[in-house]
Amino acid sequence: MFKAFTLVLLIFVGACSENKSTATTDSGRQNTDLTKLNFTVEEAPEWSNIFNRTSGWFGGDGIFSIPQIGANKQTDSSETVLLFSDTMIGEIENDKPKPGYVMIHNSIATLHGTEPIGKNIEFSWAKNLKGAPESIFIPKTPASQAGEYYWLGDGFVNQEINDQTYIFGYRIRDVKGSSGFNFEHMGSTFIIIPKGCKPPYKDQKQIDIPFFALGKNEGETMSFGSGIFVNTAKANTPNPDGYVYVYGVRGTEKNLVVARVLPKDFEKFDKWKFWDGNNWEADMNQVANITNHVSNELSVTPLPDGRYALFFQVDGIKPMIGLRIGSSPAGPFGPIINVYDCRKALTAKKFFTYNAKAHPALSKPGEILISYNVNSFDFQNDIKVYPNLYRPRFIRVKLL
Repeated sequence: MFKAFTLVLLIFVGACSENKSTATTDSGRQNTDLTKLNFTVEEAPEWSNIFNRTSGWFGGDGIFSIPQIGANKQTDSSETVLLFSDTMIGEIENDKPKPGYVMIHNSIATLHGTEPIGKNIEFSWAKNLKGAPESIFIPKTPASQAGEYYWLGDGFVNQEINDQTYIFGYRIRDVKGSSGFNFEHMGSTFIIIPKGCKPPYKDQKQIDIPFFALGKNEGETMSFGSGIFVNTAKANTPNPDGYVYVYGVRGTEKNLVVARVLPKDFEKFDKWKFWDGNNWEADMNQVANITNHVSNELSVTPLPDGRYALFFQVDGIKPMIGLRIGSSPAGPFGPIINVYDCRKALTAKKFFTYNAKAHPALSKPGEILISYNVNSFDFQNDIKVYPNLYRPRFIRVKLL
């Protein structure tokens, strides 16, 4: 039911109500301060509103954004594919979902241009033989088992492999239990979409991948795909080193780990390297925790002064969007900087927020557009009363 990917409890966190942080930057020199960023933050209701819908798609979590030109510098003719995991499909009337609404496990939307205009966004899902809504991506790899479904990680257009889109697919199965998080992550895949293929992506391919580990002890599960940073010249990234950085999360402390690979080697698993704190190693088991208290979906974005911004939901589901500043895509990262207090969105007792991340391809110059999701620990009952609770909200960070 939930794409929270966490077993921790919702903990109330204190926050700076002014949502500001200050710093000084020497003009013309790279800033090496990992403790401060000069910014203001405000809500971005024009983005939140295009997901406040009453017909067809009316809720979903996730919302990774994939610019279809493969670069973060977009135009009015560009398209961005938005990925959602668990998704609500149906009709809302008089602020109530009409009987017959359903949940599928993933869907997508295509945004034409870069502006949040309702008529420019198109939501897509598949249909089964009876014409009922169905997930676009369904596990069909050799390792997949009956009853599993996909939640989606981050993705990107690989300009070195025929402009194919690569998306991390998490194979999930339901388990019995009394908590709201009754699921298990069984393994990971690449979902590969050929260039020009349109939803529901009937020409998609799926490949089992080794970038997942259950861990020796409970709570040590590690998976990659929580965020992708394409650090290449073709992606219009400043100071590129040519690698794709793939982030993962390990354990209940929400430890961040990172791997990297050249885009042309993305399917060559022996070419992947994992940061052990000092060197890039071929053995995934040597990967080091580079910071902690992040969320299972996040982003790393270059800043104009040469630093890197890691945006995330603090501890996965606390009502605070956090920022850590890094000196490189692999860190080190500084302390948590409070960016935005999400408690305004917690309009019911059992609501929680999660999965904050940046969307650089949709951000204006000097700004960073950030989304976060809202869900409920009593989802089955709350969705009947608050049918639009389950959707992304947006804020805008303005760099000063």
